[in-house]
Amino acid sequence: MSIPNTHIRAVLDGYLERFPKEAEAAGPLVRALDGGHELSSPKEFRVGHATAGAVVLDPCWRVLMVRGGDRGAWLLPGGHLSGGDGALDEAALARLTEATGLAPERVEAGAPGGSGRPLPLDLDVHGVPEDPDRGEPEHTHFAFLYLYRATAATVPARGGDSGALAWRPHTDVPSARLAAKISQTLAASRAGSTVRG
Repeated sequence: MSIPNTHIRAVLDGYLERFPKEAEAAGPLVRALDGGHELSSPKEFRVGHATAGAVVLDPCWRVLMVRGGDRGAWLLPGGHLSGGDGALDEAALARLTEATGLAPERVEAGAPGGSGRPLPLDLDVHGVPEDPDRGEPEHTHFAFLYLYRATAATVPARGGDSGALAWRPHTDVPSARLAAKISQTLAASRAGSTVRG
């Protein structure tokens, strides 16, 4: 079973309710949903496809990141949706475990949504270059990034499917907007409220 577009739309609607200033940036995803493209399929290259990732904070507010390749960039754990995923937040947690070996019981979801399901902390719409070796044309990823808090600051014993793992300063995340949201989350946590934008 793949994640239906109706679920992606519901998550997007909740996200934009929380972060209304990002409506324009989410426009390509809205158009893809309106066009009826199967966004949970990693083979949807006409407009791109949805992916899921995790922003895991340790008790010191560092972010768990994985190195892409031997000397590649430090990235957030995440990846394509699979047929066994039932919801975007479940996919984010599954990709986290696959990429890092961090067991689901060692993290707790961050920002809850109105339906009882977590809402993404960020929606990262970015281009992916053509990859002739994999037969993939240039396309777009609609990355739903979910916030999790680790119960300990230890890096998992095994590295999962990815390379090196490290807890890095939250300012090392791939976008300034996401770094600002993490800072707001920290401030809100100290004040006992939730992040809105």
